Amino acid sequence: QVQLVESGGGLVQPGGSLRLSCAASGSAFSFNAMGWYRQGPGAERELVARVRSGGSTDYADSVKGRFTISKDNGKNTLYLQMNSLKPADTALYYCHALYTKDGAIFQAWGQGTQVTVSS
Repeated sequence: QVQLVESGGGLVQPGGSLRLSCAASGSAFSFNAMGWYRQGPGAERELVARVRSGGSTDYADSVKGRFTISKDNGKNTLYLQMNSLKPADTALYYCHALYTKDGAIFQAWGQGTQVTVSS
């Protein structure tokens, strides 16, 4: 199975930046897509950004122009560069992977990393 470990969350002032990382471990698999989701207080989990195996990306409207998703295939690591952060971005951020192993499709979630935007 693929395991995902996030890092890079923390407390930042409005207008600041953070970069989240998600390291994937496992063997004999290929990614179909990887992405970042978030869940704010009292809210449902929502997609923030996603990158597919072909390289295409999707972003939530609320983060377009501020967040950038990227993937280092050599390191099996996913990143989320977050700029111009707002208090509304405060949430627990989860890494997600959709992958194929032995002909079957699976998904994996990380444990989450907290991002708090506050002055």
